[in-house]
Amino acid sequence: MADVKRQSVVVSPPDGGWGWVIVGCCFMVTVCTRAVTRCISIFFVEFQADFGADYSATAWIHSLVDCTTMLCAPVGSLVGNRWSCRLAVMLGGVLSSCGLLLSSFSTSLELLYISLGVLTGLGFALSYTPAIALVGCYFRQRRALAYGIAMSGSGIGTFVLAPAVQLLIELYSWRGALLVLSAFVANLCVCGALLRPITVQGEETEDTGEESRAEKQCCDISSQDAELTVKLSEDSKGSLLSAPPSLLPLPPSLGNPTPRLNRRGLGSCFLSYEEYRFLLRPDFLGLAVSFLFLASGCSLPFVYLVPYALSVGVSHQHAAFLMSILGVVDIVGNITFGWLTDRKCLKPRRLACYVFSVAMEGLCCLFAPLLSSFMLLVPFAVLYGYFDGAYVALIPVVTSDVVGSPYLSSALGVVYFLHAIPYLVSPPIGGWLVDVTGSYTATFFLSGAALLASALVLTTVAVICRCRRKLSQAPPPQPV
Repeated sequence: MADVKRQSVVVSPPDGGWGWVIVGCCFMVTVCTRAVTRCISIFFVEFQADFGADYSATAWIHSLVDCTTMLCAPVGSLVGNRWSCRLAVMLGGVLSSCGLLLSSFSTSLELLYISLGVLTGLGFALSYTPAIALVGCYFRQRRALAYGIAMSGSGIGTFVLAPAVQLLIELYSWRGALLVLSAFVANLCVCGALLRPITVQGEETEDTGEESRAEKQCCDISSQDAELTVKLSEDSKGSLLSAPPSLLPLPPSLGNPTPRLNRRGLGSCFLSYEEYRFLLRPDFLGLAVSFLFLASGCSLPFVYLVPYALSVGVSHQHAAFLMSILGVVDIVGNITFGWLTDRKCLKPRRLACYVFSVAMEGLCCLFAPLLSSFMLLVPFAVLYGYFDGAYVALIPVVTSDVVGSPYLSSALGVVYFLHAIPYLVSPPIGGWLVDVTGSYTATFFLSGAALLASALVLTTVAVICRCRRKLSQAPPPQPV
């Protein structure tokens, strides 16, 4: 290879410009993935009636969608890191659309497990994590607000899709509704085409021909992409501030914490230690345990709210409207918590805000069995939806605060991977509790207890880490 002199290219997060297009695309990705997943619970009664299945067997469909989405989240991160976020999202759109299309022709629950549960879930996994990680690459100062707007797609999508899906089922049966959803989810390919990746990177070559490289990596970007990103940012903000020293790549000899990713040869197909070194951090391990409890409880209300409402005499339309209320209030939680935690007074307390929202969600679930009418279930939907939107918007922010931006894509893959097994087993366990007890009380109690345990674990870990820092910073005792 000929020796060439290369200029270092450093692109700092523009906090605007094309970043808002990325936020809009991530918004649509969450609509097409998380909102569609939530609306699968509306098909719950239809699947039961058509296939003559019990609660536990039918709940496996929703479990498999959620589990596959989270279990394969590291695959989405890997594709986004090794190739591009654009490719990952577009490929996910094709797979998920085909999965929903095949599901509309299913003749048994087993086929739905494969087409709707596995294939559609895999497509959602490829799209979800790279889109979320890319938002963090474009924003720093207004990151929580950007994530709040992007993650609100699950809320507004649920608000719009829940009654629409119920109407489609009434007009065209559940098979026709899945066919329409297949066409809708194909819009992920459009969103993926608009995702222009961004990377903060540096390259230097000495006159002797020896080359040293260091990258701060969110997703791949070409030099043309970097120049266009800078131009778009200058057009929107007038000028792009130069990167602070923390963004500049450090030589490996100085202990650069930035993950170094090799994309050449067979080594690019495997995970490197540098990408996942954050797994050894005690604060991330505590966060991971908290996420396990969180995932065990957060999906149950979305699966069983509609069946529970129907069991207490609420009409089908009103039960679907409860999901719409959850969705629209979810938007408020996403945006308001995103905006509030970007304020100077709350920015250092993002973790406390996250713990508070999870704990409040758990308390809502404990009181849910006492609500036996539509008018009483509306306040539950409002409160649960608001705090659900709050903590969902803060998951990427809290994860970024713990591991740092360079590791955000890989960390989100691990975080969502941790949701997989709880998402898989908790809805069937909830259905089994309904079959055994004949009521939904134990199911909602299980959800509330898991959410409160998540908040308690993270609070305990945060207190221990703070005490250890204070002890390490304390001056040594002076000899007498």
